[in-house]
Amino acid sequence: MVLSSAFRDRLEQMEQSRNQRLSLLQAEKELLINKSHLLSSKLTNIRSIEQRCLQVDHKIALQHFIISSLKSEIDRLDSNYLNYLQQCRVLKSEVEVLEELEKEKEKYYNSKSADIAEFGERVQNFAVECRIRVDELRKRMEEVKSSFMELQHSNRYSGNSEIAAAEMRKSQLLAKKENLDRSVASNYQLKAQLQKQLQSILITQDLERR
Repeated sequence: MVLSSAFRDRLEQMEQSRNQRLSLLQAEKELLINKSHLLSSKLTNIRSIEQRCLQVDHKIALQHFIISSLKSEIDRLDSNYLNYLQQCRVLKSEVEVLEELEKEKEKYYNSKSADIAEFGERVQNFAVECRIRVDELRKRMEEVKSSFMELQHSNRYSGNSEIAAAEMRKSQLLAKKENLDRSVASNYQLKAQLQKQLQSILITQDLERR
């Protein structure tokens, strides 16, 4: 009986010990499960953070690409601006040269216009003088012809030398008249040519101003 009681106590102790170990194992199991859940949650958080990091890296790469594109566009615009600035300088220089040429051309045109006007006035004065001289020569020719006719009719006895002198004088006057006629015609022709040249210069000047 004593042995049986001791054995039963021993069994109870062993049962208690087993129950305690089972309780400890269950507690450890639950702790491990909780740790596993915690690790899983942390792993999920890490993956989420990694995903967000990837998204941030993608955004950063996209921003770098945009910045690089904007920098290239700025460089292109700077290059275009420099080219346009150089073109503007060249055009400004050309405009200044053209303005200077226009001034010189205006001076030359004014000078030539004054020369042509002066020459035209001289031609007109010369033409008037020629007409006056022609009229005077005609009058003298008429007077000589009249005198010659009078001499022929009234003084037939005059010497051949006087007749020859009168004929020579007549020929000289006719030659002078012809020379004056040719000079007047030449001056009129020259005047017409100068007027055409002046008109051509005026038309060219007007077209260039437009």
